[in-house]
Amino acid sequence: MRIGVLFLLSFWIYSCSEPEVKSSQKHYADIKGFVESEVSRLSKSNTRVNKTVMQNGISESLTNLEVNWEDELALFSESDINKTAWQDSYSVIKKAENTEFLALDSTLRTRLIITRQNKNKEIVYLQIRNRTKNNLYKTDEVLTYIPDSVYSIIKDQKVIFLGKNRFEIRGSLIR
Repeated sequence: MRIGVLFLLSFWIYSCSEPEVKSSQKHYADIKGFVESEVSRLSKSNTRVNKTVMQNGISESLTNLEVNWEDELALFSESDINKTAWQDSYSVIKKAENTEFLALDSTLRTRLIITRQNKNKEIVYLQIRNRTKNNLYKTDEVLTYIPDSVYSIIKDQKVIFLGKNRFEIRGSLIR
């Protein structure tokens, strides 16, 4: 009998609660959606890359590479700021050509996003600045992407006891 009452009570409480509504509205630039469409477009067109990878000043260049675009642009996609919890965490600054999304909370990983759009509201320039910092390490990233042209990932890392490292990836898209 008690189990039945508890079951009915819990069912009643559950049915009276309001369902969680997930908003599809984007408060800021839809970086994740943009990157996903670029990954799809570049993969379908079999776009290749001339790529230079550098670590602490030592570089290696590779030409006409076939790349996995999802992996190649993953850091850009991971910098999505359209999470419900962050809807009031960025200020939006519109300038002549650019729109900037600036973090108001210094603990947020994505500190700044700069976008430039053409007349059709398509992103033609994207720059993202990320920072991760704790007692063991500090990492700063500057990610830049210009569709059908170039992308770069610059990562400065300082790890306690290991020192500083600088990683750079620069890719020129070729068709």
